Amino acid sequence: MAVCARLCGVGQSRRCRRRQRHNQQDQASDSDMDEEEEERIVGQKRGDVGDGGGLESGVATAGPGDACEYGSGHVNRGGFLDRTSTGPPHPQSLAELPPELLVEIVSLLPGTALPNVALVCKKFRQILNTETIWRRRCMEEFGMKDDLRKMEVGGVSSRDLYVKLLHPYRHILGLWQPDIGPYGGLLNVVVDGLFIIGWMYLPPHDPRVEDPMRRRPLFRIHLLESNKATVECMYGHKGPHKGDIQTVKKDEFSTKCNQTDYHRMPGGRQEEFRTWLEEEWGRTLEEIFHEHMQELILMKFIYTSQYDNCLTYRRIYLPPAMPSDLLSPGLFKGTYGSHGLEIVMLSFIGTYARATKLTGDPNVPAGQLTLDVDLRRPVVLPDLEQQRNIEELSRLVMGVHEEVQREDQQQAMDTSAAARGAAEGASGGASVAEGVEPDHVMTCADSNQPGPSTTTSPPEAQPFVLPLGVMARNEVYPRTCRKCFYGTGLIAGHGFTSPERTPGLFVLFDEDRFGFIWLELKSFSLYSRLTDHLAHSHAPNMERFEAMLMNMQSWTS
Repeated sequence: MAVCARLCGVGQSRRCRRRQRHNQQDQASDSDMDEEEEERIVGQKRGDVGDGGGLESGVATAGPGDACEYGSGHVNRGGFLDRTSTGPPHPQSLAELPPELLVEIVSLLPGTALPNVALVCKKFRQILNTETIWRRRCMEEFGMKDDLRKMEVGGVSSRDLYVKLLHPYRHILGLWQPDIGPYGGLLNVVVDGLFIIGWMYLPPHDPRVEDPMRRRPLFRIHLLESNKATVECMYGHKGPHKGDIQTVKKDEFSTKCNQTDYHRMPGGRQEEFRTWLEEEWGRTLEEIFHEHMQELILMKFIYTSQYDNCLTYRRIYLPPAMPSDLLSPGLFKGTYGSHGLEIVMLSFIGTYARATKLTGDPNVPAGQLTLDVDLRRPVVLPDLEQQRNIEELSRLVMGVHEEVQREDQQQAMDTSAAARGAAEGASGGASVAEGVEPDHVMTCADSNQPGPSTTTSPPEAQPFVLPLGVMARNEVYPRTCRKCFYGTGLIAGHGFTSPERTPGLFVLFDEDRFGFIWLELKSFSLYSRLTDHLAHSHAPNMERFEAMLMNMQSWTS
């Protein structure tokens, strides 16, 4: 806008002309401008901005007398205005450019800058009535293409679409986690055709972890029935009905259904439960023979159905990718025994790989750190025969686990001794600290190393088989792996009671699959990457992502 102001004869151009007038007194009469008229334009622009109007008011049609009137002179070699030049006229401001060129220039600006363009002069406001500008903004900022032509044929302009729908609701696009107690969830709000739709992402039916995700619409926003945005609830089986969306605070919004009777079914709660069970699990209750699983399923239905799509959502980000990452971070579907399939977010922080639950269960709720893998501690697998022996695998992993515990205890002792020495402040205390310091440095240096330099690196692909006695929900798992690492998994009693981290083995199969062997539970979880394209979901930086992870744990603790 600074460039625009200079070319239109307001803003910084005034200082430039005063400098010319000071250096060349003999040309002052030719280069001077009407300062009172300039102050009127600048004051009018400041007054308009101070009114606090939004995007819609900022691009309203201009009134008479707002035209750009400056920049009609020509410039000679000395840099002074020469109104007597006989050469062809050269435009001295944006306002003198052909309309089609102005449209091309303005269409390159982001939509949030267009209200300021409208404040410059009448001609610029008239230029903003061109559909090409708004069509381009819809395409470049929100990915809309062929749908715009259909919409314009239906009587809705690209400008109305941008000003009344896309721009006001742009802050809810992206990934969100609903506040549904321990169960959590994954909501993706996207521009879908002529709608903004909130899709709830559901894992595939247990145990088909490599199947694609399922989607269910929870709400939509559109301009089809009126000249203003309409919010509709999509929950239930009776079609769209009235809903509402409220922005609670930054990175948080809530939905409300205004016609919850649309969620009810003629057969009452029993019919609703049978329908929900078939959608959620892909089977009937009679086909689930495990009594404990039946109790977990019934508990989830009772808990989640009470919300009636009146939920609060908090923004979540995909983890940033770093060149040093073991594999690309992102979202994965994983098997969790009787709880079915759950969604986790794999991220890399320092020398650790961490999987955080986006969906959870009554034992370990959503938002908790389900896996914590130490990438400094690789585990070299034995041959296939020994891999089938659970005791051999336990010996390898527990050996690393005991080493980690010893190092943690030593570090705690060194820290305590150093603190006592600092508190004493005397020479005796100083000698204690000096005596502790070399061992402390040695321990930290050792703990940061992945292992002795003489350790042979495992091959790129090595045979893998689960030990006998280890349960797996899905018997179809990869039979080769790339690398294995020591890690811990989070387990807890019902209601997240007595949580503890238990040792296990992290197995990297390929770029899109990994697994974890829970030694104490004698159970195996297989994870497969979620491959859906998720727009508006990447974290702006690592600091924002780490802050989000910390907040997620507090949401469900």
